[in-house]
Amino acid sequence: MINREWHLLSRPVGWPKPEDFALVETEVPTPGEGQVLVRNKYLSVDPYMRGRMSAAKSYAAPFELGKVMQGGAVGEVIESNAEGIAVGDHVLHFFGWREYAALDAKHAVKVGPTAVPAVKVEAQDVPLSAFLGVLGMTGLTAYAGLLRTASFKEGDIVFVSGAAGAVGSEVGQLAKLLGASRVIGSAGSDEKVKLLVEEYGFDAAFNYKNGPVSEQLREAAPDGIDVYFDNVGGDHLEAAIGSLNQGGRIAVCGMISVYNNTEPAPGPRNLARLIQTRGRIEGFLVGDHYDLQPEFVQKVGPWVASGELQYRETVVDGIENTLEAFLGVLRGDNIGKMIVKL
Repeated sequence: MINREWHLLSRPVGWPKPEDFALVETEVPTPGEGQVLVRNKYLSVDPYMRGRMSAAKSYAAPFELGKVMQGGAVGEVIESNAEGIAVGDHVLHFFGWREYAALDAKHAVKVGPTAVPAVKVEAQDVPLSAFLGVLGMTGLTAYAGLLRTASFKEGDIVFVSGAAGAVGSEVGQLAKLLGASRVIGSAGSDEKVKLLVEEYGFDAAFNYKNGPVSEQLREAAPDGIDVYFDNVGGDHLEAAIGSLNQGGRIAVCGMISVYNNTEPAPGPRNLARLIQTRGRIEGFLVGDHYDLQPEFVQKVGPWVASGELQYRETVVDGIENTLEAFLGVLRGDNIGKMIVKL
């Protein structure tokens, strides 16, 4: 049996290039004691992976050159040497970018109805891929950033950048479901803007390519904003500071606009306005908030099952197209969560 996996050959400078990677054929690994062998069915590709391709010190260790990369994945157990996980179980784990993975059972989490006992969700209502997105790390990122980092409260006016992405779309919908008075989103195409308003229930949205973000935000939020959930950075962050109300909060989740820069990006020019507004900017990592997982699933799971919380997935077929799917995330090609189906 052949296992195909993606290796990082060289550290990209600027935009990643195909020659920085290789799809390598290896033997399917044999699980040891306490391990399971998983045939991956869905892989996750995410913006943060670009940072792990660099050798710069960060919150996560860099990918090793010449070795298989890592990422979220969900698959079927085809061999088990561990108690509590049987052949045929589906598990969520972090050994993606490959077709087969042998891993310690402690790093595998069962997914499906038994994984979320507080939620009465039939397996057919929540596909396996949802556990990489709306009910997985992506969803928890949205939940923790909005409620804990940004201290969201009922009646807030909320602005979300990258709002048609997997995290941003869930942030906006959660804010509406939890009582926001107005939710505004930015996206990179008129199609995505239409999706935000007509399907996700945003009160207003704009295409940031159609004019200065600061001007479009002031038009969409004439009464200012109380919360900004930042996925983009750059001119979006500066615009949000300019529209921040007194006591406003900014949760910095990502800054996709600068990930491929070869020179440091200039910071917002209006930080002094935080003095006037008593505003707060705070960055966060979802890994610091896993204690919220049970609460998150219990609260959000029923909304997903009922359809009150909508989500989209952009699905790319085939392990051989994983790199192109990842580059698509950096370009903003995806609507919702980018998933690779094997």
